[in-house]
Amino acid sequence: MSSAYRRQGLVIVATLATAYVASHFFRAANVTIGLDLMRDLAIGPEALGALTGAFFFGFSAMQIPCGFLFDRYGPRRTVSGMLLLAVVGAAIFTLAPSWPILLTGRALMGAGFGVMLIGSMVVISRWFPSDRFSTLSGIVLSIGLMGNLLATTPLAWGTELIGWRGVFGIVVVFAALAAIAVWLVVRDAPPGHPFLVRKPETPAELLQGLGEVLRNPRLPFILVLNFCNYACSFTVQGLWGGPFLREVHGLTRIEAGNVLLGAVVAYQCGMLTFGPLDRLLDTRKWIAVTGTSVIATILATLALWGQPPLGLAIAAIVAIGFFSASSTMIMTHGRAIFPDRLIGRGMATMNTSVMLGVACMQSLSGLILGAFVPLADGTRSELAYRTLFGVMSVVLLVAVTIYSRSRDVRPSDELRERQVARL
Repeated sequence: MSSAYRRQGLVIVATLATAYVASHFFRAANVTIGLDLMRDLAIGPEALGALTGAFFFGFSAMQIPCGFLFDRYGPRRTVSGMLLLAVVGAAIFTLAPSWPILLTGRALMGAGFGVMLIGSMVVISRWFPSDRFSTLSGIVLSIGLMGNLLATTPLAWGTELIGWRGVFGIVVVFAALAAIAVWLVVRDAPPGHPFLVRKPETPAELLQGLGEVLRNPRLPFILVLNFCNYACSFTVQGLWGGPFLREVHGLTRIEAGNVLLGAVVAYQCGMLTFGPLDRLLDTRKWIAVTGTSVIATILATLALWGQPPLGLAIAAIVAIGFFSASSTMIMTHGRAIFPDRLIGRGMATMNTSVMLGVACMQSLSGLILGAFVPLADGTRSELAYRTLFGVMSVVLLVAVTIYSRSRDVRPSDELRERQVARL
């Protein structure tokens, strides 16, 4: 690829990553304003868990359809069109007067933003060599995580100044501008790429390709860890980490927001750290296993250690942020088992498991916390949170055990295959 095309590819990826900021903001915002939503709408943890999980149910529901759209119409039209749906959902959420309407808006947001990561990965697959996939995917995720940063201390400050609805309104405008930018800047593939001269598949062929993806014998092992890794870490980072710090350790909204901001910064550092590790260590599987095992150990520590010092709780949440970046290596492992013609459907299937896992875990987390009688002041007890952390630790350990049976796809293997193909 010429340097001009490489520069154009980087601009395209940067545009998609910038649009991805809005997705991360909306998905993570409830960790900061969750207690405010519970108070304003007079709802319990079960309803908050369902509300937060609705984003991910909408997200996961659109993955397979969007995989078809990516393979047939390309990322440019698919992403820009679905971003408009996300803008509509975000506007509904921002203006909603009641929990059912909030739920509807959040589900629409999830459906619309559900194309962002896979769209970026499809573009990276078509504009850059495969050995740059994990690094560039990590950069996209790192830029997108600016949305998580905005959903911590800045959202806490903004909520105290203009209310959470005012802050959400500003981000809705940003998302609308991002949809326009994607349409103007993004191109599906570089000139001469087979995607641009392909014969579009018929609906029957699209379904046949999905069947080919689902029948891949290497896929189930990867899906199991994909389902659990991000689900458990984001249930802490995106829902209950803030309430845990406020209810158990007595932090204020802004103090908890500062801790969560530190966790997001750690996540960004993790993305930049884990991204190139597969080329340095020549493995993907064992990086994912190690990162997930560390998260399980941290959660087990929080579950077993009664009344831990505040410093330990803060360090645990920040460390989970860093090691949860190992999830990008699971996606990279999964990307490597699909041919280019199935990239959209393959990556969409992978991301379906990720987001469905988050939706299920966040809904389950609300039920777990809701099973404990609130304290006299209406807060959740330390035992309730310790139980939640213990359940998530066990889930991760089971998932790692299953995933460890998968066959690794090393960068050196892919390099040899490309060299053979040139001969």
